[in-house]
Amino acid sequence: MPSVLVVDDEEGMRSFLSRALARRGWRVETAGSAEDGARVLERAHVDLVILDIALPGRSGLDWLKELVGTGFAGEVILITAFADMNTAIDALRSGAADFVLKPFRIEQILNSIDRCIERARLTRENFVLRRQLSSRESGREEIVGQSDSMTRLRTLVRRVAPTPSTVLIQGESGVGKELVARALHEYSNRAAHPFVAVNCAAISADLIEAELFGHAKGAFTGAKESRKGLFYYAHGGTLFLDEIGELSLTLQSKLLRVLEERRIRPVGSEQEVPVDVRLVTATNRDLKAEAGQGRFRPDLFYRLEVMTLTIPPLRQRAMDVPELTALFMRHLSARLAVPPLPVTPEVTRALMAHSWPGNVRELRNFVERSLLFGEFPLNDLDNAAGGGHAAGALSSPAPSPANVLPLAEVEKRHILVVLGQCGGNKTRAAELLGVSRKTLDRKCAEWGV
Repeated sequence: MPSVLVVDDEEGMRSFLSRALARRGWRVETAGSAEDGARVLERAHVDLVILDIALPGRSGLDWLKELVGTGFAGEVILITAFADMNTAIDALRSGAADFVLKPFRIEQILNSIDRCIERARLTRENFVLRRQLSSRESGREEIVGQSDSMTRLRTLVRRVAPTPSTVLIQGESGVGKELVARALHEYSNRAAHPFVAVNCAAISADLIEAELFGHAKGAFTGAKESRKGLFYYAHGGTLFLDEIGELSLTLQSKLLRVLEERRIRPVGSEQEVPVDVRLVTATNRDLKAEAGQGRFRPDLFYRLEVMTLTIPPLRQRAMDVPELTALFMRHLSARLAVPPLPVTPEVTRALMAHSWPGNVRELRNFVERSLLFGEFPLNDLDNAAGGGHAAGALSSPAPSPANVLPLAEVEKRHILVVLGQCGGNKTRAAELLGVSRKTLDRKCAEWGV
């Protein structure tokens, strides 16, 4: 049940609120001062604090500022019998979710609580939606393929999704591990709650702990204010950790503790926060071998390996290439506002013959590049394959000089399209393009982007 801490030096007010909230299903803790309230928070998690401003010792307003600075994850409603407009403004600026004047009717405080709960829900939902809009790739919303391996994968996803079990997704880079993780979420009973994805390899080792668990103000250089972590924003839903093999052994130990105790501790904070999250992880490494060589914790590996889903590389399921090509052509032509290209039998044979070392991501980028060219650059596949096809056997007709763009311009257009697709996130764009962030920064600087 939701939990609330009532901090007021008047015993009658504490008793009144405690009885009224307990009747409505809340778990209620009480304290007569800020110091007593702090001791309650050391032993118990609460979702909401109802806090009187005028308290013996430390004032409620001063304690509110301290709570916000140390990364308190709940909401705070300030109550007082003596207040002016400046006090109310100071309270809201200090981080209070609402401000209620005494005496009040129980309906007033209940309405304030409802607003706080809704505010927290909307804040979490807004964060997740903005993150999804900045990272989701168009044209990857379906698990596509009629090969035996993909048919079995879809069956397993639907079977495993409704369970609370942790899932480890294995596969080479670019095979679509995040797509499978999203499917696990969408077919689960958590589908109405957030899906939060994070690429562990894209965040520096110094920041990944704070990114996952949050941090208190002043926890490290540059932490000018407290911040909630991705576990908080995924509460009730699914947290997808891609490339989990990149985590340090220290952070692996902390993650194992979270899985076992279902509680997180923000960096620099003394308070633990309970979380309700289903964890789905992915890797392109052999974690069992990594564990055997001491580069991955064996206890975490066996905790994650409750269910393992393996996505085969595209070269092992060439029969799925035409369906994937059609899917990407449909999505990308609409997004780029260009007509789709006809996929002739000759093109299909060339695509199915290619080994696709970059897997589905490479095929998608090839389709996008083809739409920008206005034709399939099949010679690119010949070069990538090391000249494995007879000269000219799979080449496309010579393009008209009037329709040919300089290669530098094609590169610029493609990079800008990917940047726009990623919402300006250069780290994500560099990952999709297969270049370093430094290279992407240099090119953007050249173009004045």
